[in-house]
Amino acid sequence: LGEIENAKTHVKIAGQLPDRSDMQTVRAVEVHLINCTESRKIGDWSSVLRESNGAIMAGADSAPQFFASKSEALLKLDRVDEADGVLQAAPKIVTDTSVRFFGIVGNSYLLLVQAQVDMALGRCESAVANAEKAARMDLYNHEVTALLRKARAVADARKTGNALFKACKYFEACTAYGEGLDHDPMNAILLCNRAACRSKLGQWEKAVEDCNAALSIRPNYYKALLRRADSNAKLERWEESIWDYEAVRREVPGDIEVARALFDAQVALKRSRGEEISNLKFGGEVEVVSSNDQFREAITAPGLAVVHFSSRSSERCSQISPFVDHLCKRYPSVNFLEVGVQENLYLAKSESVSCVPTFKFYKNGSKIKEIIAPSQQALENSVKHY
Repeated sequence: LGEIENAKTHVKIAGQLPDRSDMQTVRAVEVHLINCTESRKIGDWSSVLRESNGAIMAGADSAPQFFASKSEALLKLDRVDEADGVLQAAPKIVTDTSVRFFGIVGNSYLLLVQAQVDMALGRCESAVANAEKAARMDLYNHEVTALLRKARAVADARKTGNALFKACKYFEACTAYGEGLDHDPMNAILLCNRAACRSKLGQWEKAVEDCNAALSIRPNYYKALLRRADSNAKLERWEESIWDYEAVRREVPGDIEVARALFDAQVALKRSRGEEISNLKFGGEVEVVSSNDQFREAITAPGLAVVHFSSRSSERCSQISPFVDHLCKRYPSVNFLEVGVQENLYLAKSESVSCVPTFKFYKNGSKIKEIIAPSQQALENSVKHY
């Protein structure tokens, strides 16, 4: 539990010589606790993270305060999702018990960190509730009081901004979100919401700037990726737009609108380069390849091409073909092709196909993956990944 003094006291009460390894453990945790506290005072969050991990590894593996300090350090280092994960994995102790073990100040700190993480992830109501609990426990803690003011201001700004956005008052909503950011400049949710307003107002460059700021805090924040992709598309920055759309597709592979936007950006990029686009299609059916030229043209088209090398006499091919048809509809921005090896012996040989079913993945004419006789799950996972 990280209660060093209590641990020492109970060793003495036991009335016998303590085990040497136990005392080494107590001392190790104590050193980590001291270092963690000192590092937090000076804002050395990398050291706080290291010392918190050290204390947990040394034996304080059920100490909420070390999980809280680890979470706070990750939050300060802009690793928000990891910070939330640490709190989710931390031992859960009911409030009354927590206060009895760790005191008012210790319990207030736990709530303080939870409120900060909640606010960073847009859980404004929860952030306010936890900050209020912390303030009731520790009335004269200036850090808690300041966080409570910030949480309330951010929650109010987000609520106001959301209502204005819903009413199509984008300029006013943008201002409201900005007021919230005055209190919490690194709030990824507010930055992303303001980007949506700026996008609606045609302020594409500013929308990209807000998304960049949000993604510097939460690199995998798919809403920010999507809004940046949309804004870059409006600015005709097709390569940047495609990169973000592909990242979003990995997060929400079944989203048809995102798939369509990705396809449109890929077509626009090809058009801007003066390349042929008349043969490009969005979704539909598996394309049956009947010539080497058709194959080369298909795998060099924008985006991902998945080629199923099959044989009519193969039972495995017959079993997986309906699933490939399903994937074709589920992932319309992916170009699915089928090559019959008997009908295209030269092509199968040139692609080093030795057995069926074989699936090869291509981007821009280059093979990026090959899987032989995959399960349905393995095949779909690969499509999602690329």
